[in-house]
Amino acid sequence: MEENIAQGSFEKTRLEEGFYLLKFQNTRQQPVKIQRNINSDFIQFHFSGKGENRFFFNNGSYKIPLPEENVLLLYNPKRDLPIDLELQPGSWVVSIIISIKKFHALFSDEAGYISFLNLENRDKQYYKDTPLSPGMMIVLNQIFNYNIVPTIRILYYKAKAYELLSLYFNRSEEPDIEQCPFLSDEENVLKIRKAKDIVIANMAEPPSLQELSREIGLSLKKLKEGFKQIYGDSVFSFLFDYKMEYARKLLDSGDYNVNEAGLKVGYSTSSHFIAAFKKKFGTTPKKYLMSLSSEAQS
Repeated sequence: MEENIAQGSFEKTRLEEGFYLLKFQNTRQQPVKIQRNINSDFIQFHFSGKGENRFFFNNGSYKIPLPEENVLLLYNPKRDLPIDLELQPGSWVVSIIISIKKFHALFSDEAGYISFLNLENRDKQYYKDTPLSPGMMIVLNQIFNYNIVPTIRILYYKAKAYELLSLYFNRSEEPDIEQCPFLSDEENVLKIRKAKDIVIANMAEPPSLQELSREIGLSLKKLKEGFKQIYGDSVFSFLFDYKMEYARKLLDSGDYNVNEAGLKVGYSTSSHFIAAFKKKFGTTPKKYLMSLSSEAQS
């Protein structure tokens, strides 16, 4: 990869030979462009954690949207695919850039089920745009909001990059469109995404599955199957992960104590919130706050 001068916040970390993690963020009040030269030896995974961003190709003549909570996979063995990314205000993206040689070594005999690694496809360009699962969203937030000492930063990033790739390709084993035919109907996909928006907007007091299915106009069965297909988890497992990550961010901000963060995500009893937080992160909210305080003082 060659260096390019770019606008906006950018960080590149070399994890191993042929394996890089990139972090892009726009803290400005207007869109910014970030450009990197990447040759055809690399596969690109672009994870949009926040913001409606866009990729430009062929000197800006062609563009691909990178919506919030989506991942874009790009690979073209016949030509270079430079990153030409437009970041919207307040947005951030995490990218994994990995050489095809390194990538093959990760999968070896399992490469057969990854379509662009099949023999008949190995010389073809590949593009895929899919929603992020809740697990992937949590890993991305951990990458962007890590609280670790600089000496183990590369080790931490490497572990998270491998975790992201594992979560991404684990979804290939889920039922495909033929097994879940209603997902071929774009209208139903939009209804499932509306269901996600509804439970997030009402996370303190979410509707029941029956109420949710009525509100979006899908049967209970299709709601359950569709949500699992798109987001990789059940509705309430997804919501639990989202609430805990949201609560962690509230604590990170320093503007909320434990009780206030718990109330914000729907826990009227602090003991229930503490138990839920510990289940998710392996520590209590109080101990988590103490760790933040000790890091700030060091």
